[in-house]
Amino acid sequence: MSTIRTRVAIIGAGPAGLLLSHLLGIAGIESVVIDQRSREEIETTIRAGILEQGTVEVLDSSGASSRVRTVGNRHDGIELRFAGAGHRIDFADLVGRGVWLYPQHEALKDLIAVRLAKGQDLRFGVTAVRVEDAASDRPRVIATDADGAPLEIEAEFVVGADGSRSVAREAVTGSSTGGYFREYPFAWFGILCEAPPSAEELIYSNSPGGFALISQRSATVQRMYFQCDPNADPNALSEEQLWEELQKRVPGTTLKEGPIFQRDVLRFRSFVAHELLNGRVALIGDAAHTVPPTGAKGMNLAVADVLVLERALRALLLDNDDRLIEAFPEKALHRIWKAQHFSWWMTNMLHVAPDASDFDRLRQLGELRSVVESEAGRRFLAEAYTGWPLEGLA
Repeated sequence: MSTIRTRVAIIGAGPAGLLLSHLLGIAGIESVVIDQRSREEIETTIRAGILEQGTVEVLDSSGASSRVRTVGNRHDGIELRFAGAGHRIDFADLVGRGVWLYPQHEALKDLIAVRLAKGQDLRFGVTAVRVEDAASDRPRVIATDADGAPLEIEAEFVVGADGSRSVAREAVTGSSTGGYFREYPFAWFGILCEAPPSAEELIYSNSPGGFALISQRSATVQRMYFQCDPNADPNALSEEQLWEELQKRVPGTTLKEGPIFQRDVLRFRSFVAHELLNGRVALIGDAAHTVPPTGAKGMNLAVADVLVLERALRALLLDNDDRLIEAFPEKALHRIWKAQHFSWWMTNMLHVAPDASDFDRLRQLGELRSVVESEAGRRFLAEAYTGWPLEGLA
């Protein structure tokens, strides 16, 4: 078995793992990053990309992304649509912040390029099998390399940033599934299509037939979703039927149609791992938590985890001070559960539950009116959507 020695071993070359390696590199802390996917797969898998203002500031100021402000599009609000009318939530006016539309795979392209340019030991096609010796001062990642040969990475600290099917999670929680979990009785039927934007900002629409989100990816590619059964067949409907379903969920807006080149069904789950730290192994990003996409918190929450953990690792590895690493779980969970609540709240306010009664439906419309007709309600939504203050940022 080949053995690599490093200061920090990071499993997962997603936003959390790559940004952590980038910030550690600035602090002079060596790391090795592995991912079972190929570079091409990471850079071409199209993912959602609503970035909070704090996330953009971190990517920009740290040099992790030179394109996020130039290629990304700033949005200063969203529209809540219900009962046949649209209501704009003006982020800039309410909280003086905005969000950026910048697809996650574009951010990953930036991070990979920056890390490779800095000489990062970034290994694609390497599959982590397990993490051993978490309680020791030299935890190990047992893996197989791109050729299937056994590989061991010995480090002073191991970080599981390896997504919702995390291998590292078992070393931290004692189980690959150990956590607090909720599954929702609906999913999103998503499409990618070749078309110009149907609206300048995102539309979150609550209709009698269920929820729809009219989102964007670029000037020529659009992403749209409508609420569906979790077991729906993504190939069951024709393009004409898909456009008909989307259009009736967004009354008052005429959607700009185009060829649909991708369709999928996205299940909704909320998850928070029982533990985020065990000895010298920590979990961040989707390995630690997942949220429904309604609140646009996924990548942003991962970045928040990174900032807390990176500061703790600097104290531990540069100053031999373990106080911040011991405090990492509590500090990270403070934001994680706020994000879980906001994501749950947005999801339940906008979707029509399969067993919803007339009372449930009318109460939901009352909730939506309570939000849009109150400056305090609009401000709460704007503050949470654009992001709470991040570690180390004003």
